[in-house]
Amino acid sequence: MDRRPPATTTVTRTQGRARAGRTPWLYLAPALVVLGGLLVYPVYQLGLISVLEYTQAQVSGGRPTSFRGLGNYTTLFSDDQFWSVLLATVVFAAACVLCTLAVGCALAVLLTRVRALPRLALMLAALGAWATPAVTGSTVWLFLFDPDFGPVNRLLGLGDHSWTYGRYSAFLLVLLEVVWCSFPFVMVTVYAGIRAVPAEVLEAAALDGASQWRIWRSVLAPMLRPILAVVTIQSVIWDFKVFTQIYVMTNGGGIAGQNLVLNVYAYQKAFASSEYSLGSAIGVVTLLILLAVTLGYLRLLRRQGEEL
Repeated sequence: MDRRPPATTTVTRTQGRARAGRTPWLYLAPALVVLGGLLVYPVYQLGLISVLEYTQAQVSGGRPTSFRGLGNYTTLFSDDQFWSVLLATVVFAAACVLCTLAVGCALAVLLTRVRALPRLALMLAALGAWATPAVTGSTVWLFLFDPDFGPVNRLLGLGDHSWTYGRYSAFLLVLLEVVWCSFPFVMVTVYAGIRAVPAEVLEAAALDGASQWRIWRSVLAPMLRPILAVVTIQSVIWDFKVFTQIYVMTNGGGIAGQNLVLNVYAYQKAFASSEYSLGSAIGVVTLLILLAVTLGYLRLLRRQGEEL
């Protein structure tokens, strides 16, 4: 006796699965349209301008726009200043990411050790720093370290020392401000992850005599690796494309451009020098670097067996 379902039933099931597969995309369609307008089209325009000759003469209509292909990239890569700025950006972003993760993770662990009232106060203070606009935060930090009226120099006995005059001291000042406004995201995210770890696991590690550092390194960090991956990638993206803090605190890139990073360098090329095509080329290079770093990090985690 043939017990196979009728052909009409099989077709109905197939159609049902097809409709079920399309349903999530229908719900996502409005968001995808908005994202396409806000992200895909600007990136397309950025790439298009980067392969054209597009300066103030073309913007004003005095000269026609012409196709340069990779000519803008050749000009950019042959510029020694670009490589100097790229190196400074990589080192500065790496230092910001490491410090942000260290401060955020340390305070997340601290939140699990203090009582309710200090925990609430720390959370409110951190969220206040996170919610502060970048321009406002940068201006406040400039006042704190002002050589004439700032309280930091008085407390440290540095007199009229200017933190923004030297290259490394200016980068350090900006780094402190970036970490100050970025660590709350890491702290809150990692704290939520720690709260999701079963208490029995931490109690067992403590009974075995593990120190707090050993518990973090051998127990919490491996269990929180997917969360740490998210905050690391987010921090890399944020810190690599820092603009406001550098521009405000070093007055557009420091003395003779000593504190330039890629975003400020692109701004100067595009708007100060009216070389919009070169500025767009720098933007494309920045985008490709961030994509490469993100994909490489995700690939490394997958090789280690992490599901993201």
